[in-house]
Amino acid sequence: MKRREALKLLAATAALPLLSQDAFSLFRAIHQDLSPTAALRTLNAHQNATITTISELIIPQTDTPGAKGARVNEFIDLILTEWYDDEERANFLAGLADIDGNSQKLFGKDFVSASPEQQTQILTELDNEMVRSQKAVPPENPEEEKFFASMKQLTLVGYYTSQIGFEQELREQIISPTHSSCAPLLPEAAK
Repeated sequence: MKRREALKLLAATAALPLLSQDAFSLFRAIHQDLSPTAALRTLNAHQNATITTISELIIPQTDTPGAKGARVNEFIDLILTEWYDDEERANFLAGLADIDGNSQKLFGKDFVSASPEQQTQILTELDNEMVRSQKAVPPENPEEEKFFASMKQLTLVGYYTSQIGFEQELREQIISPTHSSCAPLLPEAAK
């Protein structure tokens, strides 16, 4: 599966179970491509903090790690860097800046500096607008709707295709997409 096809599938799906095995393997490979230490290539520190905060509000830490623990922010940075074209990247980053603009208008501070209750209020309103816009023809705020829908989808796919999301949250086992048919037995396994 090519990256463009996977992006189209990601945009068209709202639920993880609809991912094909090829798409799942492709998104799993992104996690394996993440640097052992955080190395952002598209996002600046403030944008990264905003994405980290939003994704953690979408999938918070409970008895299992949340989006932050699954490094969803780095997953999104890699998608923005390697998969999005210039226009898609610019639109996503403009939507991210709009979150700060909304927070400034409502609370006089950027999104990351707002209280958790204020952050939740902003995201709840965006989610409600997205639902209303999907019913409206034409959509009321198509760019905001696209950003928040993309952010939610990237967060869900980034989380549930991570080892943390898949194994700890869903309690599933990741089976390697490759199989070594002639692997030698280790000495202790031969007993």
